[in-house]
Amino acid sequence: MASSEIPFMSARELVRLLRTGQVSAREVLSAHLERIERTNPRVNAVVTLVAERAAEQARAADERFASGAAVGPLHGLPVAHKDTHETAGIRTTHGSPIFAGHVPDRDDLVVERMRAAGVVTIGKTNVPEFACGSHTFNPLFGVTRNPYDLSRSAGGSSGGAAAALACGMHPLADGGDIGGSLRNPASFCNVVGLRPSPGRVPSWPVEAAWWTMGVQGPMGRDVADVALLLSVLAGPDPRSPIALETPGGAFARPLDRDPAGLRVAWSADLGGRVPVDREVAAVVADAAGVFADLGCEVEEACPDLSGADEVFRTLRAWQFDLALGPLLDAHRDLMKPSLVANIEAGRALSGRDVAAAERLHTALFHRVREFFQRHDVLVLPVSQVVPFDADREYPDTVGGRPMRDYLEWMASCYLVSATGCPALSVPGGFTAGGLPVGVQIVGPHRADFEVLRVGLLFERATGHGRRRPPLAELAG
Repeated sequence: MASSEIPFMSARELVRLLRTGQVSAREVLSAHLERIERTNPRVNAVVTLVAERAAEQARAADERFASGAAVGPLHGLPVAHKDTHETAGIRTTHGSPIFAGHVPDRDDLVVERMRAAGVVTIGKTNVPEFACGSHTFNPLFGVTRNPYDLSRSAGGSSGGAAAALACGMHPLADGGDIGGSLRNPASFCNVVGLRPSPGRVPSWPVEAAWWTMGVQGPMGRDVADVALLLSVLAGPDPRSPIALETPGGAFARPLDRDPAGLRVAWSADLGGRVPVDREVAAVVADAAGVFADLGCEVEEACPDLSGADEVFRTLRAWQFDLALGPLLDAHRDLMKPSLVANIEAGRALSGRDVAAAERLHTALFHRVREFFQRHDVLVLPVSQVVPFDADREYPDTVGGRPMRDYLEWMASCYLVSATGCPALSVPGGFTAGGLPVGVQIVGPHRADFEVLRVGLLFERATGHGRRRPPLAELAG
């Protein structure tokens, strides 16, 4: 098997080849390290590489295969972890000069589970400072660039993870999502990212164990690979009080679904609530047509998302102060202005502000719950814009409307975050200039498996995810 074929194989195919002895973990690692060497200098997705340590792990993985011992579902697969996820013995910077030399002595829970499943850790992927913002840049490592157009953003905050997937640097990736950090970079880089239901993937350690706005979850190049990783990440854990009891193995079941009778609602602008670029709106309308052609019941509709903006902004600011307030007190001069502004917004909140947000949150939950009694899934844009100029912090206009701050352009994601619903970003098409555009598939509360099944229907009907970036150009 040519080493050049390996980096773009699905994780599932690599698992099969490894288990049947048709390829070794060392060969798989070597092929991915070669891809990193060729493409990463131009894309800047992997910011810490531990090749020697990975080689030792791959050698141990092959020895375990040879011994006939039991192996985990991801045994021998190389993965670079998001640089906001703590990795024992490997530098974890959070994209901040404050943590430039930080080497943790323990893993985050998601990393712990992936290692227990047999992954070979190859390094860390780039993030914005403390995952703040949906454009990946920071003063330590610079900008992560879009593999489909190096002048454009790869999204964020899991931008390094998504760009690395698109380039074949690793077959699976872990990420996190508060306002779109799994979905936005997946959309920009033509890969798949799932924001799971709160508690589906338990988080530890965290400052606010009961908080539901931020989640961790899986990314991959296709829906079935994302389900494979979710089967490893999901499941109860005594360290998380909101962890759902469904075992991860429930997501290893076949995803096939008959489209007949599927009730699909769709909206290109979230019921007129957000501005959307024309090319993005066209992709979402086309996606609705795909579902209609499959025989689904399709209707243009959207739940009433009143108050979702206030819910998200209030609770996010509160969490930023909780988690990062002490760092602001000690290192204000080392934080970017937008991050400082978010923390200070949290400090300015009163108890009445948080109470008002929670009342709105509860009312939003019930309106969305009732909406999904009439519809099975909701199809929306992931991002309101196509990948924008990487030299800008954020797009200041969308559809001709000025944005009030660096958050508003990603409202199509963060309004969904406020609902608590699972949401999948799946490749939806391309602009005339060849830029990827994702489609967001949202399901009822805790309907993560159904969202994946519907995503697979769309993926098989369109095949947009099979279109690779111009790798010859990336290799320089």
